[in-house]
Amino acid sequence: MVEAINLKKGMIFEQNGKLIRVLETNHHKPGKGNTVMQMKLNDVRSGSIVQTTMRPSEKVELVMVDKKNAQYLYSEGTVEVFMDMETYEQYELNTDQVAEEKKFLMPNMEVQLDFCKGELIGITLPSTVEMKVVETAPNIKGATAAGGGKPAIMETGLVVTVPDFISVGDSLIITTANGEYKSRA
Repeated sequence: MVEAINLKKGMIFEQNGKLIRVLETNHHKPGKGNTVMQMKLNDVRSGSIVQTTMRPSEKVELVMVDKKNAQYLYSEGTVEVFMDMETYEQYELNTDQVAEEKKFLMPNMEVQLDFCKGELIGITLPSTVEMKVVETAPNIKGATAAGGGKPAIMETGLVVTVPDFISVGDSLIITTANGEYKSRA
C-alpha cells in the first residue's frame, strides 16, 4: 500500500478492479481547507483519462509490473505492433492504450513492454528520443539558445518549442517525460 502523496508519474495501482496509471500529480494546498493531490489518471485497459483529487493520506495498492525489452515495428489501423527482442514474439496494443507515448514512437525504436499478471498493459519509453525536424520557421542568423524559441514539427507529428537557430532536417534529442527539446543530436 502506498499513500497518494507518494505516487509518481508512471506508477500503476489497482482500484475497483481497474488498473490505473498515474500520468500527472500535483500537491495542491488551497487557502482554506485541507491539502489534496490533484491527479491525471489513465485507465490502462480502456485508455480513458480522468482528472481526480485524493487526500494525501489515502492509500492505494500498487501492482507489480514485469518488463520485457521490445522493438516497435509499425502501426496498423488502431493497433500498434511490438516484437519481443528475445523470443521475436509479436504483441499488439490498441492505439488508445499508448496514446500518450504514440507521439514519440518511431519504427525500430526500442521500448519496454509492461505486463501485469501476464496481461500486456502498456509500454515504457526510453528517457529521450532522437527525431528529425520536418517543419519549422526559417532559422534566424545570430540566434542563441537563450531566445524565446519557435515551434517545430517533428517526424512523428510532435510539436516542440526549439531555439531559433534550429532548422528543417536537424536531428534533435527530445525528453519523453515532458516532450521538450533537450539538445541537438
